Amino acid sequence: MEIYEKLLLENKAWAADKLSTDPKYFIRQSGEQHPDYFWIGCSDSRVPANEVTNTSPGEIFVHRNVANLVVHTDLNLLSVLQFAVEVLQVKHIIVCGHYGCGGVKSALDQFSHGLLNKWLRNIKDVYRIHRDEIDKQPNLELKTNKLVEFNVMEQVMNLAKTSIVQYAWNKKQSPVLHGWVYHLDDGILRDLIKIDHTYQMDEIYKFDFSKQEEI
Repeated sequence: MEIYEKLLLENKAWAADKLSTDPKYFIRQSGEQHPDYFWIGCSDSRVPANEVTNTSPGEIFVHRNVANLVVHTDLNLLSVLQFAVEVLQVKHIIVCGHYGCGGVKSALDQFSHGLLNKWLRNIKDVYRIHRDEIDKQPNLELKTNKLVEFNVMEQVMNLAKTSIVQYAWNKKQSPVLHGWVYHLDDGILRDLIKIDHTYQMDEIYKFDFSKQEEI
């Protein structure tokens, strides 16, 4: 048996198990989704959103990329963000990083990582802003973990700078933005930052929707 075929067999076993305890499980799942949460997490296979939050399918809308970045030129992320905020009307957006993140660690070195260099540049910018605090750490592991924390907080700030979030704040004072970090060693999520529509950001990043120009 090919290794991928094991996944298909496990799927059948999982589906059968669900039906044995709840015959209408998939009928309910096939309806419209109404998640309260939008999760922006790292692509790392050890940090699945539903598993670490002990939630069921349909409760969390998920986007994942290397090192959980919110990049203003990433049309993939922005499209998912717009759908989550404007269509699903999620109440909370969570940016979740994790200690020991390989992407963050790679951003601290000077090796060329090919195409990934362009992505890691965003994390290097976070390091440059918080260099003094990060460099106080006594070893690479602690430096990486400190950068993981600052990276999460900066990505939450990047969310607040988007017109998508600001328009929602202006219209309905929602969603609330959260920055969390997951510890692989103990499975616990740690709350780093929370901001909402009352957040006072630098004026240069604010949008005045009453003066929106036609394009």
